[in-house]
Amino acid sequence: MVVKTRKQNVKDQPPQPNVDDRDRSPFVSPGTGKSRRAGKGTPFNSLLHNRNGLLPGFSFIRSKLGLTPSAFVKLGITLVLAALAGYLHWYHLSRLFENDRHFSHLSGLEKEMAFRTEMGLYYSYFKTIIEAPTFINGLYLVMNDRLTEYPLVINTLKRFNLYPEVVLASWYRIYTDIMEFFGLPTKMCWSINRGEGMAPVDGCEGMGDPAYFYVTFVFLLNGLMMSLFFIYGTYLSGSRLGGMVTVLCFFFNHGESTRVMWTPPLRESFSYPFLVLQMLLLTHILRRKTMWALGISNLCFMLPWQFAQFVLLTQPSLNSMIVIKVNRNMYLKLQLFLLQLSLSQAHISSLIKSKFTSYKDFDTMMYTCAAEFDFMEIETPLRYIKTLLLPINMLVVAVIAGRVKLHLCLVYHSLQLIAFAVLAMLIMRLKLFLTPHMCIMASLICSKQLFGWIGEKFKLHMMVFGILSIMAMQGAANLQAQWGIMGEFSNLPQEQLLDWIKDNTRPNAVFAGAMPTMASVKLSAGRPIVNHPHYEDAGLRERTKLVYAMYSRKSAEVVKRNLMQMEVDYFVLEDSWCTRRSRPGCSMPEIWDVEDPQNAGKVPLCTLMSRDSRPHFATVFHNNVYKVLKVPKAAKELR
Repeated sequence: MVVKTRKQNVKDQPPQPNVDDRDRSPFVSPGTGKSRRAGKGTPFNSLLHNRNGLLPGFSFIRSKLGLTPSAFVKLGITLVLAALAGYLHWYHLSRLFENDRHFSHLSGLEKEMAFRTEMGLYYSYFKTIIEAPTFINGLYLVMNDRLTEYPLVINTLKRFNLYPEVVLASWYRIYTDIMEFFGLPTKMCWSINRGEGMAPVDGCEGMGDPAYFYVTFVFLLNGLMMSLFFIYGTYLSGSRLGGMVTVLCFFFNHGESTRVMWTPPLRESFSYPFLVLQMLLLTHILRRKTMWALGISNLCFMLPWQFAQFVLLTQPSLNSMIVIKVNRNMYLKLQLFLLQLSLSQAHISSLIKSKFTSYKDFDTMMYTCAAEFDFMEIETPLRYIKTLLLPINMLVVAVIAGRVKLHLCLVYHSLQLIAFAVLAMLIMRLKLFLTPHMCIMASLICSKQLFGWIGEKFKLHMMVFGILSIMAMQGAANLQAQWGIMGEFSNLPQEQLLDWIKDNTRPNAVFAGAMPTMASVKLSAGRPIVNHPHYEDAGLRERTKLVYAMYSRKSAEVVKRNLMQMEVDYFVLEDSWCTRRSRPGCSMPEIWDVEDPQNAGKVPLCTLMSRDSRPHFATVFHNNVYKVLKVPKAAKELR
């Protein structure tokens, strides 16, 4: 039972707290073209109008947009509903994250440990910049980093797409400087009694807490993404009801649509909202033939995330078939560039090859043995069926295929759906592209262009509400299941490890070990590491292979020599990595048997080292999870 006591630090306390109209504005729902009779105006209209028409400020905006008063009001309603959808998603994400970890009650170290594997690596650079004497100094440190792949000096800003961390760190420094200048509190801190003989820790919440600031902006960005989804669905279907269908489908299938509530620092959390914007703009381009905004959204989508290129590859491939007439020469050059960029990732080619052949090697098995890189599980389409998302998409695509004359954008969206489905079936992680696009496509059940044959608007809306009612039965159950997730983060063995490292090793002591643990060692202990979880780089894959030889059946002498060559001082051994097996053939010793068949059948070295690390290494720390092996000093002198 956690007991918290408010710390008496005054400075840290927060303050208490019509057709032509549609052509002009793509976000205005189609109407009948008939004006309202006098005296039947809505309350919203009455707020915007005075005796001479619209209020001066609104009139100026309306004239700039080239909208009639009624179209301007419809656009305002659309934007208000989009903002509401964004707020609800931000709140939903924030509460799920808090409920899962009890994040507000964690100490600074515990918050950092909660950012496991890649998340901890990315967050460490945000921490570097905000703790540096100046922003420029922090930026220099991440662009000339010696801690991440010791002894190499690498530009981590470029390598790991750290542009979001740079922006957030600059905002954090500005925010805290302004608040400090005016003497305003930025956070509230508590003394947390953790019980079970553990020492109390200080936990803080508020925008002055770095981790709290970081995740808050991630969730705000993804709240704005939901606003874009509402606008997207409204624009594509020509109806605000279509926007509502998109939003509800996303919420009803939330666990299949995103994982940002569990993994805020991942690159997709920053990048995917810009893909939504890019696809909305692409839809507009297919109708309006404008290009400039697409380039900006593409840039924002690609900068944070190394996998963005593979999504963009599906769009040049599709559009090369259907949109040659849009600025043909420049567009084809862009397609060729993206194609070359994607094919340059050789390990991805090997991964795809392993899906269809018996080919496998160490690197491909490191991917395919992880569930998120496996084929899509059968449970996923079954979940789509239960919420009617799959049946609705099949109906919409069938209607589009059956129509002779259709807008280009509907053909494009159908083909993009198929492309995303193929990617998701090959690599389950990529269903995070498929599910949201299915939600977008579901908005088309409100399209008069596709379903006008049902009858007048009232009949179409009744059909849509009927479908939503059926969807809500399983959708509400899915939401209840998410809301029912309650947890409290605790990782005492890793806390003991990190405390020991900070207290008993030199600041320049070099560590090696499992990729997720190394991210935590760099983030929380600030020690140099030789390998980390960003496995996409070829050089890093080679380094990790040398480190992971500890979990092979090779001799201790060979492994020690590998560590000596990389100038490692300490190896963090985890017995679970020696025995863990996600499925047959996927334990680390079994993966090594593919790469090193001549040693197959021998006892894994990690098993031997967990029993007794002598004479090759000295055990300097151990608990029930971790064992720290020191490379002998005599061996180090041979460097």
